[in-house]
Amino acid sequence: MDSRVALVTGASSGIGEATVLELIRRGFVVYAGARRVERMAHLAERGARVIRLDVTDDESMTAAVTGILNDQGRIDVLVNNAGYGSYGAVEDVPLDEARRQFEVNIFGLARLTQLVLPTMRRQRRGTIVNISSIGGRIYEPLGAWYHATKYAVEGLSNSLRVEVEPHGVRVVLIRPGAIRTEWNEISRRSALEVSGETAYGPQAHALVRALTAADTETAPGPSVVAEAIGRAVDAAKPRIRYTVPFAAKAIVFARWLLPDRVFDAAVHRVFGVTAADRLAAEESAAGARVESVGSVR
Repeated sequence: MDSRVALVTGASSGIGEATVLELIRRGFVVYAGARRVERMAHLAERGARVIRLDVTDDESMTAAVTGILNDQGRIDVLVNNAGYGSYGAVEDVPLDEARRQFEVNIFGLARLTQLVLPTMRRQRRGTIVNISSIGGRIYEPLGAWYHATKYAVEGLSNSLRVEVEPHGVRVVLIRPGAIRTEWNEISRRSALEVSGETAYGPQAHALVRALTAADTETAPGPSVVAEAIGRAVDAAKPRIRYTVPFAAKAIVFARWLLPDRVFDAAVHRVFGVTAADRLAAEESAAGARVESVGSVR
């Protein structure tokens, strides 16, 4: 049998990068797709086929899939990993940014799925791995748009799974918890940029504090997620969902177990505003006012 062929999106860093290396180790021909091709030179050195791929650009996605099929004649695995976390209060986040969050996290995933499915159906074989998050089961203040996309990934994947299973195609959900990647810094920065100096400033600083505490040396690196993906695509009968690491399983279980009001109370405890958060928000707002006055002068 020819080597299996995989396409991994968002491959320039974090979970995508680790997944490319894991699938190469398992014997796949791996196409690593991302907008920042220059950041994937080391993956090319390890044997990946590096391609430019923008999941918000239909022409880019179509060209990527067509190119792989022209080169290999098949696609066995699609790992829909590209995504980011846009944080900020619903009142503060511009709707254009909310739409972009959905374009990257859900519509790009759906379009690539559409593009690979005809080949997978003809092969009567294929695996689509959608990177969700425990954020598709829980919620945080100032994370509404991000969580909305991950809830959407869960719903789409569940329907898709029963839809394509009769055609020999498998759909697997991966639910990472706290993982040390660039995602963490981007999410924290967006919360402060969008809501750090608004009425939600103290909550934004509380969120950053809580997310920073979760992003510690005890949080595993992205290889733990890549290993779960590797197990899923190699399994004769993969699980429907893989939640990693173990701490993430405990959080999802708590969400299942606790009534909404009790879980709300737990969220308030984790993300509750402290005196230090209020002070940080006041200092940020004061600094912004000074900067604004200076720019007028």
